[in-house]
Amino acid sequence: MSQRRLRPPSTLRDRSALLGVTPPPSGRSSPFDQSSYEPLGHRYVDDLENQNDEALEGLSAKVRLLKDITIGIGNEVRESTIQLSQMNDAFTETGGILAGTFRRMNNMAERQGCRWLWYIVFLILVFWFFIIVWWFRR
Repeated sequence: MSQRRLRPPSTLRDRSALLGVTPPPSGRSSPFDQSSYEPLGHRYVDDLENQNDEALEGLSAKVRLLKDITIGIGNEVRESTIQLSQMNDAFTETGGILAGTFRRMNNMAERQGCRWLWYIVFLILVFWFFIIVWWFRR
């Protein structure tokens, strides 16, 4: 059996003493020589933190933009709903007015007999006559 060498506890907590100098895992291959890599220490951590902050700011801006867009869509939907409701009320009122007018016209037609039809035909013929005369006199 081989004997294991025990290290003092202070060196067990130091990662570089345990594993040696290791470059940060980036998932990409590098054209530089990995054996000559020297960590930049605090500066490297600051660079990573700055990159994270920039990415976070970019994501925050995109989230703000999406929030503004969705708020705008919500406002537009509310305004459209109100406008459609008003249009529905106006069409209902107009339908009531037209139904009343049609009912009164039918009552008048029943009282007058067929004479009102001849008046309407006469008015249409006179109207067409004036249109034709106006058209040829231009």
